[in-house]
This record gives sequence, C-alpha cells and structure tokens, in this order.
Amino acid sequence: MQQSEVSATRNGINALEQAFTGVQNSRQDVENTKVNLASGHQGADGKAYQDLLQLWDEQAEVISRNLRDMVNSLNETLREQGIAQGSANDSINQAYNQSQAVFDALSG
Repeated sequence: MQQSEVSATRNGINALEQAFTGVQNSRQDVENTKVNLASGHQGADGKAYQDLLQLWDEQAEVISRNLRDMVNSLNETLREQGIAQGSANDSINQAYNQSQAVFDALSG
C-alpha cells in the first residue's frame, strides 16, 4: 500500500473514531436529560418525550455500530497489507461496551 493510502486510511480511522466518540457523548447527554426530566414530565407529553428519546437512542445505536464496523474494516485493510494497526480499536470497543452497559443500567 502506498504511503499516501496508508495515511488516508489512518485519517479515515481517526475521523470515524472521533465521530463514534461524539455519538457516544451525545447519547450520554440525552440519557442524562431523559433521567432528569422523567420526574417532572409524567403525563402524556412526558411519555411522548421519553418515546422520542428512546427512538433517537436506538437510531444512535445503529450509527455507533456502523461506525465501529467501518473502523474495524479499515483496520483490517491495514492488517491485510502488513501494516501495524492504525487505531486504538480496543479503546473504541471498550468505550462502546461501557456506554452500552450504562444505557442498559439506566433503562432498567
């Protein structure tokens, strides 16, 4: 693989990792908001808001999974070319698993 391709692949991995982190941070912010507002909004409007936040989180989960899969694919491309792993893939997987555990715990 040419050096420019390696560099472009690594840049792609970094961009995807940053996007993944941003999505996870947003998911945590939404979850915190959901928990904080749950006690104050218990009527029909509160239920609708909770449903909206749940739907958003489910969609964000799909995005997170796709980002993680793309990072894995790019890392595999580098490995196939005999180049050292281009990202902290283990860190992404750990963050993903930790965030999932937090959401699971908060949503009961």
